[in-house]
Amino acid sequence: MKITKSLFHASVLGLSLLATGVMAAVPAAEADKLGKSLTPMGAEMAGNADGSIPAWKPLPKNAGSVDSKGFLSNPYASEQPLFTITAKDVDKYKDKLAPGQYAMFKRYPDTFKMPVYPSHRGATVPDDVFAAIKKNATTTNLVSGGNGLENFDTAVPFPIPKTGVEVIWNHITRYRGGSVTRLVTQATPQPNGSYSLVYFQDQFVFRDKMKDYDPANPGNILFYFKQKVTAPARLAGGVLLVHETLDQVKEPRSAWVYNAGQRRVRRAPQVSYDGPGTAADGLRTSDNLDMFNGAPDRYDWKLEGKKEMYIASDSYKLDDPKLKYADIIKAGHINQDLARYELRRVWHVVATLKEGQRHIYAKRDFYIDEDTWQAAVIDHYDGRGQLWRVAEAHAENYYDKQVPWYALETLYDLQSGRYLALGMKNEEKQAYDFGFTATTSDFTPAALRQDGVR
Repeated sequence: MKITKSLFHASVLGLSLLATGVMAAVPAAEADKLGKSLTPMGAEMAGNADGSIPAWKPLPKNAGSVDSKGFLSNPYASEQPLFTITAKDVDKYKDKLAPGQYAMFKRYPDTFKMPVYPSHRGATVPDDVFAAIKKNATTTNLVSGGNGLENFDTAVPFPIPKTGVEVIWNHITRYRGGSVTRLVTQATPQPNGSYSLVYFQDQFVFRDKMKDYDPANPGNILFYFKQKVTAPARLAGGVLLVHETLDQVKEPRSAWVYNAGQRRVRRAPQVSYDGPGTAADGLRTSDNLDMFNGAPDRYDWKLEGKKEMYIASDSYKLDDPKLKYADIIKAGHINQDLARYELRRVWHVVATLKEGQRHIYAKRDFYIDEDTWQAAVIDHYDGRGQLWRVAEAHAENYYDKQVPWYALETLYDLQSGRYLALGMKNEEKQAYDFGFTATTSDFTPAALRQDGVR
């Protein structure tokens, strides 16, 4: 077959663009699968062959009751585990576990377990978010070599992903209610289980939920985040402010901290990549928050495909307001009797540190739930290639608001025997408060001083 010179150059250009990750939108015919063979979010609509993973069936907004503090009842409270994986029989299930999960059984053979329950695929979001996702499928593109987005609307730019970095962008931009205020706690237990709590008051608002948002001039901001430490007394009054950008290569994340002791606002360039996480006692990096956040530019991202895997899901039991924090935090790991695992399909993405780039994690393995685009498990490897930290998120569908998110994030250090648990709210005066409204003036460095008053 004769190939013309112009066709050859066009083909080379197309391959070059794909290789550098500057194109991502799919044809309209492919996007038309959304809501048919694929869920409106891009997961496979059907279950698996043996029925152990069911077809997608979204939870209704009235799936359970909501108490006066906003805590949800467990729509699956009557269910019992199908079986429980222990160190004695873990090899039987190894093909459906991440290496990090398997390592937890070896590190804590007497206490770590995984109660496996019937699987439910109830995650859903509002119809207008589904519409934005379908629009993104044919219009959103990668820019800056895959490190930014253009023509992006609301959430999930690539519901039909072709590359690893597209899957990661889906996690970064996934729908979390648009805006929320929350009171949450963080524990960093010693190997013997002793711990103290850090209390946070967070405000989190995506750009299109700001009162003064101009859709005609969306700018480069993805969301605004403000986090105030309210206890213990030695840390109280400190405030972190983040302006998260869509293209962090073109315009890096902006961050500031207010130091209550000095009563000063300072730039905080360390709040990115492997900078230390807030009040985390060295147990997490800045980009460990929300399992992973920030710019993807320091890694090469390889999409390994999909697999079936046991992940922590429908974690209403763990979020029960009748629980005390002491019921959850135990030596080595959280109380696994309160955990719930289900068999799900996940996307597997491997992130390898680029030549010449710096990060304490040389490799990360991501396992991302197909129904929500939330990272479920992330294995972290050090510079020697040794498995170091295992992140596991206990997902919960906030069905009354149609928001998939987490009840608890954990990050286990296999080497030190310590771990971090972030997001507990069981003993707080309210659960997540979605629908928070604000203006950009509420998220300026000048506003930090007032927020930081003890």
